[in-house]
This record gives sequence, structure tokens and C-alpha cells, in this order.
Amino acid sequence: MPAVLMKGPPLAKSMREQVAAEVAELGSVGLATVLVGDDPASDVYVRGKHKAAGEAGIRSIDRRLPAETTQAELLAVLAELNGDDTVDGILCQLPVPDQIDAEAVLQSIDPMKDVDGFHPFNAGRLFAGHPTFVPATPLGIMALLEAHEVPLSGANAVVVGRSNIVGKPIAHLLLAANATVTICHSRTRDLAEETRSADVLVAAIGRPELITPDMVKEGAAVVDVGITRTDDGLKGDVSPAVAERAGWLTPVPGGVGPMTIAMLLRNTVQAARYRRNLLAFP
Repeated sequence: MPAVLMKGPPLAKSMREQVAAEVAELGSVGLATVLVGDDPASDVYVRGKHKAAGEAGIRSIDRRLPAETTQAELLAVLAELNGDDTVDGILCQLPVPDQIDAEAVLQSIDPMKDVDGFHPFNAGRLFAGHPTFVPATPLGIMALLEAHEVPLSGANAVVVGRSNIVGKPIAHLLLAANATVTICHSRTRDLAEETRSADVLVAAIGRPELITPDMVKEGAAVVDVGITRTDDGLKGDVSPAVAERAGWLTPVPGGVGPMTIAMLLRNTVQAARYRRNLLAFP
């Protein structure tokens, strides 16, 4: 039997409606984005975030800086946003130009406005089991798994990819859900042997159709995070043929992507609640 498709749009729509209701209750919520340069993909991502924020009633601040912006100039903009009481959430769209130290940029954002969840303070709290802001894509993955009642407690979970944006955070979230977690990467000796043991498999490495049916356990839940533009269209990290073997599968496109923006909006509302002392700090 083909896999159950874990589609993102219906769940994301429901979550965005909930966010809109909370924004209406709060009265005013502000999200600021900072984009350095004119990378087309980054421009699309930022526009999508602002469109979704506007639909949820969140006020958007869109700061665009030229590609030649210095690190000092960027840090000054972020400091200004940190001090702006009308701004609840801040994100700096990555990647940034080569002359800018991305790590220094992420560390300069107020941790209580860090709705991307990339600041070391928030990463450390996730590691310690007391999360404040968690990166949106891993949060979206967990929401999809929960919505489809995928068993996690006691499950063998394998994460392919070790980025700070997806791989490491989702590993911690799965561990918190009582899964036994293995992280694989480019130096893993036998990737297929590891993935075939997975009850839950998360592929987040950015290599088109890396995961093939012979690498997947019968009935496993497979989450495809990767998305690559090829001459044949958009492709994920997982071959579509895996649908004939998996129990659950996220489609590409239309799987994890819509959840990422929904969770970013949720993080922004959470930041507004923290800042208004309406939500207890965990």
C-alpha cells in the first residue's frame, strides 16, 4: 500500500489561522527581516514570510541592505531592531555575503527576539531540554509527525544531515520525544545500513533523491526536508519511489516547506507573549 502523504498545507493553514486569532488578541505583533544583497532565492523566501505574516495580521518590517554592506553596518541595523519595542521577532536571512561573519550576526540578535532559534542561547536551551525558540523547520516536522500519529517513543530515528538549522535541532526534538536517535552525515561509513534501521527517517542533506527505496525500512515514516531545483524540476532528498515502501512520506513540494513559515509565525507570537509577560519563561 502506498505511503500516507504527510501534506503540509492543510496543517499549516490551520496553524496560521490560530496564529491570526492570537495576533488579534494581542493587538499588535511585529516581525522584522533583514536581507543583505540581492540573492533571488533569499528574496523569494523573505517575500513569502512577509506575505504570510501580513495574512496573519503581523506587522512586517522589511530591511534591505546592499551586497557591499559591512559587518559593522549590519550589526548596527540589528542593534536598532533589538531596541525597537514594536519589534517582537527578528530574523536575518541567510546566507550573508562573504565579508560578513554569519555567526557574529546570529549572536547579535536579542535571544528573546530570535524567532529563527539560531542564537547560541536558544540552541543551548534546546540541548538542555528547556527550549524557548526552536528553528521552524524542525518544529514543523514534529507537528507533521504528531498530526499523523507517528509513534516516536521507543522508535529508532535516523537523521541524515547535521546542520544547525535542521539536523541537530530535529535530533534533539526526537530525543525529547523518547526516540533513539542516530545522526548520519557525509562521513557515515554505510549510510544505507543506518537508514534501513529507521522507524523514522529525516533526510536533510540537500542531495536530490539520495534516499532510495532499498534504503528505507518497510512502513517507516520518511520526512524529506531537502529541496533542490534541477533541470527536471524540484526534487527532494528522497526518491518518490520510496512511497511504495514507506508508511508515511512528506511530498516535495508541499510537505515540510509550508510548515516552516507557519512555525516561524508561531514563534513570533510566542516572542510577543514572552515580551509582554503573558507566557512563562520555560
